[in-house]
Amino acid sequence: MVGEVLSREEIESLLGTMTAGSPKAGETTKDTEPAAPGTLSNPALEHVTPYDLKRPDRVGKEPMQVIRSLHEGLGRNLAVSLSALLHTIVDVKLTSVDQLTYSEFIFSLETPSCFNVLEATTLDGNLILDINPSILYPIIDRLLGGGNETVPVGRRPLTEIELRLAKRVTDIFLGEMRLAWRGVVDLELSVKRVESNPQLVQILPPNEVVVLASFETTVKDVHGMMNLCIPLNSIEQIGNKLTSNSRKSDGQQESSSGSKSELAQQLDRTQVEVVVQLAETRLLMGDLLGLRVGDVITTEQDSRQALPVTIEGVQKFTARPGTYKGRLAFQVEEAISPEE
Repeated sequence: MVGEVLSREEIESLLGTMTAGSPKAGETTKDTEPAAPGTLSNPALEHVTPYDLKRPDRVGKEPMQVIRSLHEGLGRNLAVSLSALLHTIVDVKLTSVDQLTYSEFIFSLETPSCFNVLEATTLDGNLILDINPSILYPIIDRLLGGGNETVPVGRRPLTEIELRLAKRVTDIFLGEMRLAWRGVVDLELSVKRVESNPQLVQILPPNEVVVLASFETTVKDVHGMMNLCIPLNSIEQIGNKLTSNSRKSDGQQESSSGSKSELAQQLDRTQVEVVVQLAETRLLMGDLLGLRVGDVITTEQDSRQALPVTIEGVQKFTARPGTYKGRLAFQVEEAISPEE
């Protein structure tokens, strides 16, 4: 066989056999299906998680859980403080804690907005508190004596008076944040400046990773967001403290008891509407138009029957009317259980 040379026909036949046994470009064999875009075709790599270089997770899972836990407590305490300030029910819920770039955070905000650049003496860099106009304007209207009517959201920068009123909300948020973070680090927070256009504030590089905590705030039927942005360098500075093991149990108990005491003080200052319904009846329109001073309206209410007492529209007690030191008053006789 040594020295034997294949003929031209034999070479073409061999090449034709090889071509027929291999799939053409864009074709697949019967036993092999094309891999979907973005999937791993190698079975050994099925448990590999894709990593997005544009949005890296620079903060670990445990620190993120601790941050979420801290701000869930902040939201609950903030709701109580704002309820005491506005004399109405305010609900604040932490909706998300995410990692994203600074540019993504900036372009997700409305313009104009109440964009507060915060300074923390114990942390590097500046924090950001953005209050959405859709919730800020109703709060300002409430502070100025407005009622329950819906307030149109203004698409303009805040005036000097509105900025002073917004500062009251910001100061409450910073105070609650200081209490929430007390078990991790002592924060001394202050507002460095307030801007109306977030896109003009470049305190961080656009691709810098930040941690964003978003709070949904509800006043009556109005909803809006408060966003707290914490830069990565501030998180890294206290990263060793953002673990469940580093938070001492005695410190948590002290914080819990202190929070309960402060909540009790804030609730003591909250005003609620108490109504005693004396009687109820129906009149014809003609009789109503003919009423004069001195007319007596009779009802089916028994004078010996206890009267219902409602608090914020919910009946809580029964009482009897009377006078006390020359003023009309009522004496509570019985508490209504929630089941009733």
